[in-house]
Amino acid sequence: MSVESGPLESAICLLCKDGCSGLQPHSWRKACVACGCGIADHAHGDHGDDDRRMGRLLADTPSAHLTAKVKGGGGLRLYKRNRMIVTYPVVSRKDPTFSTVTYDWAPAGLNQKLAKQYMELIPEIQRPVSGTGGAALRRRRLLVQLPVYDRDPLACRSLAGEDEISAMLLFVKHYKTEALGVGEVALPADGRALADGEGGIVDGEENNPQYRCSGCGGEASAEDPAVFAQRAGYADAMWHPACFVCADCGQGLVDLVYFWTDGKLLCGRHYCQSVWPRCCGCDELIFSDSFHTQDGHAWHHQHYCCWKCGQSLDTPCHH
Repeated sequence: MSVESGPLESAICLLCKDGCSGLQPHSWRKACVACGCGIADHAHGDHGDDDRRMGRLLADTPSAHLTAKVKGGGGLRLYKRNRMIVTYPVVSRKDPTFSTVTYDWAPAGLNQKLAKQYMELIPEIQRPVSGTGGAALRRRRLLVQLPVYDRDPLACRSLAGEDEISAMLLFVKHYKTEALGVGEVALPADGRALADGEGGIVDGEENNPQYRCSGCGGEASAEDPAVFAQRAGYADAMWHPACFVCADCGQGLVDLVYFWTDGKLLCGRHYCQSVWPRCCGCDELIFSDSFHTQDGHAWHHQHYCCWKCGQSLDTPCHH
């Protein structure tokens, strides 16, 4: 197990609830032996684990400014996850009181008014309010969209030899340089200023400009925040917050982390498997020249089997 993964034992299954006795990791499949659900369906880890994983992902990318060096960490970086606490007055006949809402994550670099507007423009079920289903969904998407075994050889069980390890490291270096980015949130009129690193309204902006979402094609209001992607060109594209999704799976891109390729946004999972085949057994990318294929799917040779009894999938079994 990778040092990034954190403790997994006894983690609760978010799907099975009391029907799972606690996570019992399979030896090579990314699933629980006790209930059959995926590792990402178990509530394991903590924000520290998540921030370390994200710090390593964003290191050596144009988004490295969202990370900070770990003191005494030998060059490791920690994700500077932006948390947001919103205070609301509670109306009553007695002395005024206040309630607070804490978001586990919010877009970086925004004032609270704009950040609150952004949150209101994404589906309520996806808002990462601490202790809610939205926060749990964010964590699950971190694990599913950005699996650590897509970038860290130490987290992989299926790499065979130095050649495959080298191929993986070169692939990771390439996508960090060419594809990986983090969306930035600003008002539509401020998009061009992002390119200059100013973050202010551009002088001479035309009156009553028309803004269009690159996702749905609909109009983007000048008063509502939009998402920009540096790799798509600040002046060429913007998205409604709810439209900043993976073109393959349609999921909202967790923490606005995207991979830009062929003029479209992808999550990390679907970008990686568009370049290298993914094993249907262990869920890891296949860097070997030889692997099993059938009906458009791929397996490591040793994983083309029932994960319970180990019998080849070409032979019917009772599991």
